[in-house]
Amino acid sequence: MYPDDGTWTSGLTHLECGRCGERYDADVPQNVCRCGSPLLARYDLDRVRASVRPADIAARGADLWRYRELLPVRDPANVTTLGEGWTPIVPLTAYGRRIGVPGLLAKDEGMLPTGSFKARGAAVGVSRARELGLRHLTLPTNGNAGAAWATYAARAETECLVVMPQDAPQVTRKESLAAGARVYLVDGLIGDAGRIAGQAVRHGWFSAATLREPYRIEGKKTMGLEIAEQFGWRVPDVVVYPTGGGVGLIGIRKALDELAALGWITGRLPRFVAVQASGCAPIVRAFASGAETAEPWPADQARTVAFGINVGAALGDFLILSALRDSKGTAVAVDDRDILAEQAACAAADGVLMCPEGAATLAAVRRLRADGWLGGDEEVLVLNTGSALKYEDSLQVGQPPLLARDADLPPEATAPAAPAGTTGAGPGPGTPR
Repeated sequence: MYPDDGTWTSGLTHLECGRCGERYDADVPQNVCRCGSPLLARYDLDRVRASVRPADIAARGADLWRYRELLPVRDPANVTTLGEGWTPIVPLTAYGRRIGVPGLLAKDEGMLPTGSFKARGAAVGVSRARELGLRHLTLPTNGNAGAAWATYAARAETECLVVMPQDAPQVTRKESLAAGARVYLVDGLIGDAGRIAGQAVRHGWFSAATLREPYRIEGKKTMGLEIAEQFGWRVPDVVVYPTGGGVGLIGIRKALDELAALGWITGRLPRFVAVQASGCAPIVRAFASGAETAEPWPADQARTVAFGINVGAALGDFLILSALRDSKGTAVAVDDRDILAEQAACAAADGVLMCPEGAATLAAVRRLRADGWLGGDEEVLVLNTGSALKYEDSLQVGQPPLLARDADLPPEATAPAAPAGTTGAGPGPGTPR
């Protein structure tokens, strides 16, 4: 149970179709609109503005529930939490200078419970499902979402059925099983997993698939709320996001729109950049052609080391494309070779080891700077959506030499001479380590 200080309120009023605008009751379980499009949570922003100020939020706990007025859970007793939220924004100073973008920063979602940004959507989605009396949830996943929903479902004493491609990262399969989920593998991609999860829905399970329930996006949007607060209630010039289903990008844009309507941020919003792998880039292709929706990527051609963005068809494609165009942003496809090269370069330069999806944003930033889309003086924020440790097989590093027990260190391991006036005794009192 989340601690209730007597001030808990949610401004949630209703759900609204993101395409046709039809309204739905938020207090009964809902999936998608009759037109087949995602439903979005809407809030009484006048009420929120009258009940809370940024200074009030600053005094609250360092988790995503600090933004409770803009979240859909009405009763804190229904909150299912593992302390998620408030991830750091880290300057990529050395790497950024190297590629000509000295104002480069990364929001590191790998610090979250279950090791990815999916914990945000799971925390809010499971909490709201619990509030609505749903106790059997199912979803297809490329790995991390399944691990997150299985984990939070276990904490909420809720059953979870996960279907994932057999090529998903092994650790996510193990996480889901360890959390007690029913896990099924499919010889195919996430779309194939989705069809099997759909069979579970017909047998009484509630679909928690991407954008097929309205509250995962509300958890993801807290990235945008945090970004604004961490920047001092302003926004960076550019936000670069690895895009598969696109819920994170849509959610960040939704958060910033709500903050602008509240008057908590002013001025222009960031330019959004959607990054995909060249082996699966339906959004990039649609953006380049000027289309309002994206044609599905052929399943037999979809492949990338950045498995989390290997999504051939996104239900919210029109929302992603709208966010890009409205913000004067763009969409970029990058090769796996470049993803792995930038992952290694950033780790060596700044000590930040990104997951392949996060590293894809670095490859995109380098490309955009080289092409002149970025001038080099912008404040550019990339999202690292998960821990690289979940993708052990993708880390392209050499094998360290094996030494015999009585071997001497090789000459290249000899440290340079210490500067004059120092000793080898280690840091003294007050010396930073």
